[in-house]
Amino acid sequence: MSNPSAPTDDHSSDPVHGTGRSISGAPPHLKDAMSFSELGLSEKVLAAVADTGYTQPTPIQAQAIPHVLARRDVLGLAQTGTGKTAAFTLPMLTLLEQGRARARMPRTLILEPTRELAAQVEENFVRYGKNNKLNVALLIGGVSFGDQDTKLVRGVDVLIATPGRLLDHVERGRLLLSGIEILVIDEADRMLDMGFIPDIERICKLVPFTRQTLFFSATMPPEIQRLVSQFLSNPVRVEVSKPASTAATVSQMLVATGREDFEKRDTLRNLIRDCEGLQNGIIFCNRKRDVAVLHRSLQKHGFNAVALHGDMDQHARIKALDQFRVGEATLLVASDVAARGLDIPAVSHVFNYDVPHHAEDYVHRVGRTGRAGRAGTAYTLVTHLDAKSLSAIEKLIGNAIPWHGPTIAEAPASTERRERRDDGRLRGKRRVEKDGRAEGRPEREARPPREPRPEREPRSEREPRAERAARPEREPRAEREARPEREPRAEREARPEREPRREREPRREREPREGDRPEAEARAPRPERVRRPAREDIGDARPARRERAPANEPADMSHLPAFLLRPVRVKAS
Repeated sequence: MSNPSAPTDDHSSDPVHGTGRSISGAPPHLKDAMSFSELGLSEKVLAAVADTGYTQPTPIQAQAIPHVLARRDVLGLAQTGTGKTAAFTLPMLTLLEQGRARARMPRTLILEPTRELAAQVEENFVRYGKNNKLNVALLIGGVSFGDQDTKLVRGVDVLIATPGRLLDHVERGRLLLSGIEILVIDEADRMLDMGFIPDIERICKLVPFTRQTLFFSATMPPEIQRLVSQFLSNPVRVEVSKPASTAATVSQMLVATGREDFEKRDTLRNLIRDCEGLQNGIIFCNRKRDVAVLHRSLQKHGFNAVALHGDMDQHARIKALDQFRVGEATLLVASDVAARGLDIPAVSHVFNYDVPHHAEDYVHRVGRTGRAGRAGTAYTLVTHLDAKSLSAIEKLIGNAIPWHGPTIAEAPASTERRERRDDGRLRGKRRVEKDGRAEGRPEREARPPREPRPEREPRSEREPRAERAARPEREPRAEREARPEREPRAEREARPEREPRREREPRREREPREGDRPEAEARAPRPERVRRPAREDIGDARPARRERAPANEPADMSHLPAFLLRPVRVKAS
């Protein structure tokens, strides 16, 4: 099948992201003839897709699915909301119908940059794989290792994971990647922005070289080219729209505001109140701290809002998304963690509280609205400091964004004023309008002049204290008498010298007595020890015992020392 040319208005229905039933803006031969049954999908997958009511694929699906089924590496480029997730989910379900999973050795691996995207892909596999008996496991942070390890032991056909948690299981020895047949790297440019590229390179070294690799992303920065040449082998490039393009069904407008936070919050609140047809909206901030502050401010002013950012635990993030999806919350204040691929199809408005630092992030933020051919509106608050970022965005999308109201040059600029108190100290800095009145504050009524204080009576002078009488001088102390000198001690008499000791006379030799034994004879040589015959030599016969000497024969005492052989005299009592 030849690849159709990239459409310019590709915002059609999507089995994952939308609720429409046909391709909008697709070439005529695709719009009239192409259907899911012509893509080579299995009967089980076609039945699951038909149960949802979809019959025709989007351009990215129509071009990518045949190549995936042919076991080719695919590089898919398409803007958000065009069905990139289904472009690899549906053919993978078909390929996995043959074969079985083994314990701790998954067959396919899908890498996602955030937990929300990973959970969304898992929902799609469960929805469209209901007719396939496949085991799907989700490895993300914020969930117990034990529950995840239990699923891995049972055997996994589809493993969906974030890079960090996946490597944690590998380092613990709980997971082997040597059986991976298909590797999917979704939102590759977001992986680059979040610093996951070293982890991706490490994971690619753990999977087999003969794997099939699928790259899907909404943008194609130059850095991704190096990754494509490193990870993919002769890939098929599927591109249905130019990189970093926005949907034509989204009305984009700029709103001028002051650069202070309280000015931006006031402008945003007025903009939300004046919006027509606002069903729900996502408000994007650059910093997580601003998400928390803006969320509290909106709730304080009576708006039904929830927050979503990276520092929240997994339970709180899932709860906030569920409240926004079902309509319990009208506004979702989020950081860029929610800007990539989240399945929230019915978002009517997007508000950029801050101009994104990276121009590609603007495409993803605006892509949260106007999905599946719906109309959407995107507002961006712009200050005098955002001129450089705004210029990069307009250069990336290829057209200028119109202004809603006065431009930043025409908007009344606020001025700063520092007032000095009477004591000379500087008062707090605040923003004031050109007429001198603080912005957003009503004029205060003039205070009535204070009544002058009555003058105090002068204090009477104190009487001087009486001078103290001088103390009498002390009499000098009498001098002490000198101590008499001690008499010198008498010298001791010298001790007389001792006489030398007399030398002792040598002892006389003791005369021999009766009964003395002669000196012990020299020790007789020890008889040689007879070697005891081995059991093998004599068989089972027992060795003969040594014969004891008769009682009347004197014992051999040649082995005793001489002092033990001397006779001992015992005194008669």
